[in-house]
Amino acid sequence: MPGDRGRAQDEADASSPRDDGLLAVRAAEGDDEAFEKLVRRHAPALLRLATRLLGSRTEAEDAVQESFVSAWRKVPEFRRDAQFGTWMHRIVTNRCLNVLRARRPAVDLGEVPEPQAPEHEASPARVAEAHAAVADLGKAMEGLSPEQRVCWVLRELNGLPYDAIAETVGISPEAVRGRVFRARRHLTEAMAAWR
Repeated sequence: MPGDRGRAQDEADASSPRDDGLLAVRAAEGDDEAFEKLVRRHAPALLRLATRLLGSRTEAEDAVQESFVSAWRKVPEFRRDAQFGTWMHRIVTNRCLNVLRARRPAVDLGEVPEPQAPEHEASPARVAEAHAAVADLGKAMEGLSPEQRVCWVLRELNGLPYDAIAETVGISPEAVRGRVFRARRHLTEAMAAWR
């Protein structure tokens, strides 16, 4: 079946740092298809990251698209010893930081899709409580600096190790630990009523 062949090809194109490096080299030499493969491989994860950082799917899509345009222009500068995925995470994170710094700290986390509760747990009271908790978390996150928010999201929601966050954001691992610590402390205090 044609659909199965397409899925099999996507699985065969599964991202590996070595394959990404080869594709980046080909893209730097002007191979549009190589860059397109890199975009297909990394766009879903980068869009999830940007959505978590910005709290808006629309802004996240714009940030990721602008990041890929920037990467296309800069791919000849890509260091062959680096990982393409890490490089793109850094570009997207920096773009999101610029967006966060440029806007007022009013982030509507209500636009971020929530996982659906199983039917037996979807009572009106639980749904109302969940919405209230998300709203309070959104307000609590407004109190974080853009730098703290980025480090917290990369650590707590994306599960990145401190060294990877440091490389992505361009600061030391100790600075990342400090920002994550301060963000956790702030959110713990702000969400104390939900304990």
